[in-house]
Amino acid sequence: MKIIDLSVAIDNETPADPPGLGPKIIYKSHKDGAREYETFFPGLNGNDLPDSEGPAVEILTCSTHVGTHLDAPWHFASTMNHGQRALTIDEIPLDWCIRPGVRLDFRHLPDGHIVSAAQVQAALEDIGHKLSPFDIVLMNTSAGAAYGQPDYIHKGCGFGREATLWLLDQGVRITGTDAWSWDPPFSFTRQRFAQSGDAGLIWEGHKAGREGVFLHLEKLTALDQLPPTGFTVSCLPVKVRAGSAGWCRAVAIMS
Repeated sequence: MKIIDLSVAIDNETPADPPGLGPKIIYKSHKDGAREYETFFPGLNGNDLPDSEGPAVEILTCSTHVGTHLDAPWHFASTMNHGQRALTIDEIPLDWCIRPGVRLDFRHLPDGHIVSAAQVQAALEDIGHKLSPFDIVLMNTSAGAAYGQPDYIHKGCGFGREATLWLLDQGVRITGTDAWSWDPPFSFTRQRFAQSGDAGLIWEGHKAGREGVFLHLEKLTALDQLPPTGFTVSCLPVKVRAGSAGWCRAVAIMS
């Protein structure tokens, strides 16, 4: 068995989110842990612990959308599938999250491009694959190579309403991207909205979930290491009660 890690690390330094939306991590050392244990065990001198060390701990302040994560339908809107209450991340059937994977290559498309249903179909024809219900479809964009760079959130193509609904019509429930968002970068959508005044352009790929049952992974990595097919994706989310997303250690498994 070979496992390819498709997940990015959560840290304080990497510019992977818009300003103000990144995580804040406080690292508490073993020495800090020894002092803390003194409060749990009256009379203890932390220096008497083995190597004078207690537990190392990290304190995180962050949204459920930092790092590699799975967006639940609740993130997109309060309803899904034409009026049903949208599922939160703790309500997602876990068997959806371990399924055959398909990688489609869109790295040649320019930043901000909105991928059409026809382009998704053409990419599938290129690899000779017909989608089956519950396939997990991963989109390899130019954003993957830009992760960790200041312009990452402005990189990669995106997937709008038309392409998303076509995938849902094939029985797909989970898709993924190595970009910051399933939709095109906000910087490009902002220009389109300024020109047209059409609010329907904002988050159109996400909002397509109102018409079906749809989840997607964001901030994947190493998609260029995957074959087009022949692997299994595991993307089990952390169980955040009533959450709009859950962090996950997404991996590709090849036997």
